[in-house]
Amino acid sequence: MKTRIALLFLLITPALFSQNFSKSPWHIQATDIDPNNYYGITVANGMVGMVSSPEPLKVEEVILNGVYDYYQRGRVSNILKSFSHMNMHLEVDKRRIDRRSIANYAQTLDMKKAKLITTFDVGNKLSVTHELMSLRNLPYTAMSIIEIKAKKNVEIVPINYIHTPNHLSDVRNLYSEIDRPHVLIPLMSSVAFSPGKKKLATSTSFIFPEKHGHEPKIIHEDWDYNMHLMKFKKTLMAGETYRFALVGSTISSVHNNDPHNEAERLTIFAKLEGIQRLESAHIRAWDDLWKSDLIIEGDLESQRAVRSAVYHLYSFARKGTAYSLSPMGLSGLGYNGHVFWDTELWMYPPLLVLQPDIAKSLLEYRFERLGAAKENAFAHGYDGAMFPWESAEYGSEDTPVWALTGPFQQHISATVGWAFWKYYEVTKDKEWLATRGYPVLKEVADFWSSRVERKGPGRYEINNVIGANEWEENIDNNAFTNGMVKTVLEYSSKAAEALGHKANPDWRHVAENIPILKFPDGTTKENETYNGVMIKQADVNLLSYPLKVVTKKEDILKDLKYYEPRLAPDGPAMGGAILAVLYARLDNPEKAYQMFKKSYEPNELPPFKVLAETAGGTNPYFATGAGGTLQSVIFGIGGLDITENGIIQLDTELPKKWKSLKMTGIGVDKKTYERN
Repeated sequence: MKTRIALLFLLITPALFSQNFSKSPWHIQATDIDPNNYYGITVANGMVGMVSSPEPLKVEEVILNGVYDYYQRGRVSNILKSFSHMNMHLEVDKRRIDRRSIANYAQTLDMKKAKLITTFDVGNKLSVTHELMSLRNLPYTAMSIIEIKAKKNVEIVPINYIHTPNHLSDVRNLYSEIDRPHVLIPLMSSVAFSPGKKKLATSTSFIFPEKHGHEPKIIHEDWDYNMHLMKFKKTLMAGETYRFALVGSTISSVHNNDPHNEAERLTIFAKLEGIQRLESAHIRAWDDLWKSDLIIEGDLESQRAVRSAVYHLYSFARKGTAYSLSPMGLSGLGYNGHVFWDTELWMYPPLLVLQPDIAKSLLEYRFERLGAAKENAFAHGYDGAMFPWESAEYGSEDTPVWALTGPFQQHISATVGWAFWKYYEVTKDKEWLATRGYPVLKEVADFWSSRVERKGPGRYEINNVIGANEWEENIDNNAFTNGMVKTVLEYSSKAAEALGHKANPDWRHVAENIPILKFPDGTTKENETYNGVMIKQADVNLLSYPLKVVTKKEDILKDLKYYEPRLAPDGPAMGGAILAVLYARLDNPEKAYQMFKKSYEPNELPPFKVLAETAGGTNPYFATGAGGTLQSVIFGIGGLDITENGIIQLDTELPKKWKSLKMTGIGVDKKTYERN
């Protein structure tokens, strides 16, 4: 009788051995997976992003950071979709499984360990656990750990295949085995060229538990130029558990002069490190990142949403690089993977206080493209540096011609300078200021000194621009643009003085004469001709936060009351996030909480609650929105503020639903700030 009960339990127990993560602040679990209403979650390490698939053991697409080319998306560059190298098939007793032949299918994102765990059962034959990681310790390498538990005697054939996207050409599919006295290294590789003749390479290998000489025999099959595979056969006895791994590296000629050999070297390195060492190093790297965390007590849903936002920003960038963040991070081809002001104004501030070293990489991206920004200013008849609205590999303008934002959304050139000074305020790194910060700030200030139209005292106008509210095109004296320019001209002067230089007196002179327009009742006017129409997102309210151009509480509140009802319900969520910050600083924690929730909840998509750009949108993952949500917590409810004296904490109150908020690992000295 006991044997029958045990066997029945074995047959009905779901694969992950059915862990319930509904109460976990670290896990996002998807159990009711509808492939027709599925928006994948991304596992990424700042270099390689892999988007999940509703199909078992599959990866929807692989995005390689820093590589752009012209393909399939019109006349501007697009971030490169690379080989899909971590895909697997599984044959069970000579039948290939798919979603229709499995049960108890679940996918869970473990944010703490940055792994996607997929589990399922194949009838009464076996249970499968598949863990996918983009290894944080190895920027170009991913690993899958597959554990198969047999419920009865069964034959399995795991298959790894490399799929080449159609935009790559001159494909070479290769397989070899390197035999050493202590190990056999199977190596499957693909090499191809992008339309612009950038070379891409990928390589994969299995890690087996068997000792050398007892590994399964690998069979390689070259199906066509777009796909080849390697597979092995294994017989499992009832009750036996078999655990193996797949490692794969992908790299391009943008990252390495010899990507083919390097991809294979990196894969060999990973194979010989072994599962335990790779996974342990990956988890240690993420443990180090999570020392900087936002911990909410009393509201599990808010905690999970905030952790998801932090997880995604950490996943999409890494220290020690010169790569920035696109609005969709490494989750797909949205906005062509270009870099906008979304980085500096929305995603950068949370990273600056949580991970200054990652923030430094985002600034390095701009510094390395300063020359291109100077060429852009020259082409438009200005001095200094004019940063492009959409930037890609080289830093020249990459906005589609039909979008007027390219030549006219010039506030980005001030916002970049603003971000550089904020880094100095947080770190007080004078060597960096001398070699990176001030060279950028000087060129930005020179640009704006040449850009303003000097029409008399108080009327140094900035005309014919597009502001933060992109629905108002080619307007004059936009509030946010003028306010950011006034701010960055002052910051440029301070940067010069911090280094013992004499600031160009024209910078402050110009700043003092740039107008901030007002309605007759004192409400800030968005632009010269603004007449109260609906707006895409907060523009005027940005003058109160993150800028400090409007500082009196009564003026901040007046602007809030006027512009909040004019925010479009289908606009991006960041507008609500800014209002959350302001309400928190105006001692209205419940209203701040309401706007915080509004900054992400309407934008969540199934089954992982990934964020779309707008409520009802379908273009995840919107990392810009995540940055806004985090700002509402860190700089709003949490009260942190970046000042010339570094990071301070303002006196704010928690909403009633939150018992406490702890912000750990803040700034370069990794302080902890609490609010109870």
